[in-house]
Amino acid sequence: MLVLVENHLSPRTAAFFDLDKTVIAKSSTLAFSRPFYQGGLINRRAVLRTAYAQFVYLLGGADHDQMEGMRKYLSDMCRGWNVQQVREIVAETLHDLIDPIIYDEAASLIEEHHLAGRDVVIVSASGAEVVEPIGEMLGADHVIATRMAVEDGCYTGRIEHYVYGPAKARAITELAAIEGYDLKRSFAYSDSVTDVPMLGSVGHPYAVNPDRGLRREAASREWPMLTFSRPVRLHQRVPALTMPSGPVLALAAVGAAAATAGLVWYAARRRRPALS
Repeated sequence: MLVLVENHLSPRTAAFFDLDKTVIAKSSTLAFSRPFYQGGLINRRAVLRTAYAQFVYLLGGADHDQMEGMRKYLSDMCRGWNVQQVREIVAETLHDLIDPIIYDEAASLIEEHHLAGRDVVIVSASGAEVVEPIGEMLGADHVIATRMAVEDGCYTGRIEHYVYGPAKARAITELAAIEGYDLKRSFAYSDSVTDVPMLGSVGHPYAVNPDRGLRREAASREWPMLTFSRPVRLHQRVPALTMPSGPVLALAAVGAAAATAGLVWYAARRRRPALS
């Protein structure tokens, strides 16, 4: 069990979470291929190609060359897309597509880090238009994501800031300097060997559902490895967090029963004819 208690007199700290296959069970970008098709942004062939890419990604992750190929494909595909339309599609379909695939274990960790006084930061190679709404849904304090160049309200196909590999480590170091985080006391979580630089930047790195490369790296560096396997809707977790204890529920039930019995007795007494 992770011990996340922190002395609040200490320097500020944070927990950095990769998104895909760490917090959610799929690729966040590829998950929106169907609504993008329904919105007229991509054709059927592109839907099939992204479905295949999702399958390959889930099967064994993606190495550097595959990630670079996916990056080029996605940047070429979105050239000319209207940014506002993309944001509207993501907003309309976010809860249907992403909410059911959030790992319960990740959501619990996010809550624990917040309770310990740490900021939670989502760090993802996916586009900001997708990652930012997911981060808001998760209650993240900051989001670091890839940003595409935009002209006249449309994507140009050029990437301004690609948050991938060593760029993730640089991004969290820059944020730490701004926010005053002590990285040696901070946490990071990822599933991919491409995130070794980010994991190595903090004092408490964790490999989550690691691909083969990260598993070897984590074993050699003696990093803890976690398995997340329970996707759950966020709203389904709320009752478990807010439900009163058994004795409280029992007392409430007894009180309700007593009140009901009293009302029945009072109504019956009102209906009883008066004796002369």
